[in-house]
Amino acid sequence: PIAISEPERQGFNFRGGLSLTPEFAALLLALVVYTGAFIAEIVRAGINAVNKGQWEASRALGLGTGATLRMVVLPQALRVMIPPLTSQYLNLVKNSSLAIAVGYPDLFNVSRTIVNQTGAEVQGILLVMATYLTFSLITSLFMNWYNKRVALVER
Repeated sequence: PIAISEPERQGFNFRGGLSLTPEFAALLLALVVYTGAFIAEIVRAGINAVNKGQWEASRALGLGTGATLRMVVLPQALRVMIPPLTSQYLNLVKNSSLAIAVGYPDLFNVSRTIVNQTGAEVQGILLVMATYLTFSLITSLFMNWYNKRVALVER
């Protein structure tokens, strides 16, 4: 899907460099816009969940906007944002299988070709299931680890 080579100037045009297939570009754009909207809303809600008094207290201490976000607001907002972000990242992994709609040969499409050539339907479907399960479990394990890391420790 992505080919990178050294770009060379030829007349009024360039040869080489970074090239994307139209299907991959459409898939990438669709997933970025769709998932980005949900993640932006999750981040907005997480930041709004921090009490206004926290902002005012950091201003009273003389912290700037960047320092306030980095040291006061984001550590508290992450505790609210991580669980829905986990769900959204898992949705992103699953939604990538919709690449077949734009004609991009994703894992599911390639497995269908292999099944048609070999006749091993059950093994092909099991391989696809195992692959998506592996991606989902890795994403979930990482996000759960990070959620435990930023969670409040109660006495």
